[in-house]
Amino acid sequence: MEIITRPAVVAKPERHFAGIRVVTPFRGMFAVRDRLMQELYDAGVGDGHTFFRLRVVNMDGPMDIEVGIETPEPIAPVARISPGVLPAGNYATMTYVNHGRRANGTLIDWIRGNGLAMDVVENPAGDRFGCRYEMYLTDPRSERMKTKWQIELAIRLAD
Repeated sequence: MEIITRPAVVAKPERHFAGIRVVTPFRGMFAVRDRLMQELYDAGVGDGHTFFRLRVVNMDGPMDIEVGIETPEPIAPVARISPGVLPAGNYATMTYVNHGRRANGTLIDWIRGNGLAMDVVENPAGDRFGCRYEMYLTDPRSERMKTKWQIELAIRLAD
């Protein structure tokens, strides 16, 4: 894993997006993500950054995920594509290339090591995050090699 920007707390504004939300098992989740990204690209719903949001994390059960593209304003719903908002707030963030699992562990360790609280409701059936996402700073349409993508990882902190 290459860290581009070290972990830090960043205040983020509310951001609109067009997205598709599904529940899927952890195993195979990234193939689902890729199909949802392509569905959004084919629909031409926005030209902002693409992101992968983890709403409920349960590595042994169903994952509640969302794939979206930032838009300057709310969009009208189209088929499975719905408008949404990434909420404003303070986020623990870092930017990295390659090894998303290691990056997630690094950021979560940094959050805990600095005595910060995540906006999360922990539950044996899955941890429900207020907002946790990977924003693809590299456009997946122009760079097919996922190991080269610059990714901003962000986890909203509790108020």
